[in-house]
Amino acid sequence: MAEPLRLMAVHAHPDDESSKGAATMAKYLADGAEVMVVTCTGGERGDILNPALEGQGLEENIVAVRREEMANAQKIVGFEHVWLGFHDSGMPDEINGLPEGCFAAVPVDEAAAPLVKAIREFRPHVILTYDENGGYPHPDHIMTHTVTMAAFEAANDPERYLDAGDPWQPLKVYYHMGFSKKRFLGMHEAILAAGKESPLTEILEGWDSWRGDEKDASERATTYIECAEYFAVRDDALRAHATQVDPNGFFFAVPREVERKVWPTEDYELARSLVESTLPETDLFAGVRENAGTTA
Repeated sequence: MAEPLRLMAVHAHPDDESSKGAATMAKYLADGAEVMVVTCTGGERGDILNPALEGQGLEENIVAVRREEMANAQKIVGFEHVWLGFHDSGMPDEINGLPEGCFAAVPVDEAAAPLVKAIREFRPHVILTYDENGGYPHPDHIMTHTVTMAAFEAANDPERYLDAGDPWQPLKVYYHMGFSKKRFLGMHEAILAAGKESPLTEILEGWDSWRGDEKDASERATTYIECAEYFAVRDDALRAHATQVDPNGFFFAVPREVERKVWPTEDYELARSLVESTLPETDLFAGVRENAGTTA
């Protein structure tokens, strides 16, 4: 009997899994795949970003609060979950740099060890992570990229991480490519065409100065996953991270009917593949289904 397809998403902080790829995960879970989220840090240095929760003293117990939020998001989407246990790096202090012992300061070989163990235990066929810039240049996001790629290379090597379980070879790695100017511009123009004021005006006006010479995600994307029917699941998962997501803020500014019509996909760049598939893709498991004896 064929085994199920397995997808692993590696993220820096609790809430990243809901803002990046949650609808994709919900879609594959509904299709019968197994999905695991790996969270590298506990988000210990996160601020309270929801104005409605300011002044309630939640910062004093932020670790437990964010663990509870993560558990709620997990229930909503339905994925399995693993904490790697590293400490949130925060943004570097201009004078002191990164805090001692934080995730971004851990040697890569050491930081990759628990992820190799998670890969060997879960045996994913496909892994999702961030690009070399971390999606945006937070030290933990960049480190997540570095550690994920290191673990991808090491997981099938029987001479490395001898105590981490039997070797396993993931077949594909993708980078999230959701923060696309083309995507935002399409929704912006659709809102204006409907005679309404666009909440994306300010973001688009400052886009080039903010993103600089970085190649836009729409130019890098290779793989487009139709998952508009799961945007509501994604939104519910986002709201579960109540300290980090303002329900009246950026993530919910665009009307969902506009998003579903203009950009009904979550987009990815195929970064590494040990199987053949034809680009552009509409399935993260393209080439895997034919080579791994899997279902879903």
